[in-house]
Amino acid sequence: MFVRIQDSFLLNVMTTLYKEDIMSKLQEILDYNKLFVENKEYVKYITSKNPNKKLVILSCMDTRLTELLPKALNLKNGDAKFIKNAGASIMHPFGSIIRSIIVAVYEFKADEVLVIGHHGCGMSNLNGDEVLEKIVQRGISKEVIETLCNAGIDIKKWLHGFDSVEESIKESVELIKSHPLIPKDIVVHGLVIDPETGKLEVVVNGYE
Repeated sequence: MFVRIQDSFLLNVMTTLYKEDIMSKLQEILDYNKLFVENKEYVKYITSKNPNKKLVILSCMDTRLTELLPKALNLKNGDAKFIKNAGASIMHPFGSIIRSIIVAVYEFKADEVLVIGHHGCGMSNLNGDEVLEKIVQRGISKEVIETLCNAGIDIKKWLHGFDSVEESIKESVELIKSHPLIPKDIVVHGLVIDPETGKLEVVVNGYE
């Protein structure tokens, strides 16, 4: 009983500290934003909603690529539509990634898609069991996980990463190219970027 009370107390303390940390981050963002708008820093970023280079780029959410990737591709604000997720991989043919690409093609006149993964990706060999353990440690009950599994959701498979970034890119490229709602004249490339130097390697040349 004492152990349960102690665990509950520690969880409450951690939750409180976490909320305070988030609030401080939010306030920091809001304070900066106020000055950003007042000083009209936004002026140099003004552009239209249509990508100037008619590109759609699916890339990983890795923090190392936030500024590096567009710089390495010589892309400025307004040049491309950027879509990001864990691993630059497409999990479902009718999920949010494909929907975003379709909207970019039909509504914003994009005509080429670049799928860009990177070396040293956190999704490479990601272990679903280990992620599940971390989920439980953060307070999600095993009952919730069991309920999802009983509903037919294979959480371990859903969380599992990939063994090869190159193969993952090829699979995503093929899924986009063969999708029934993607026009056949849309060019789809697959590349790998070095998250340190920005060097690109072509995995799939969509022109060939």
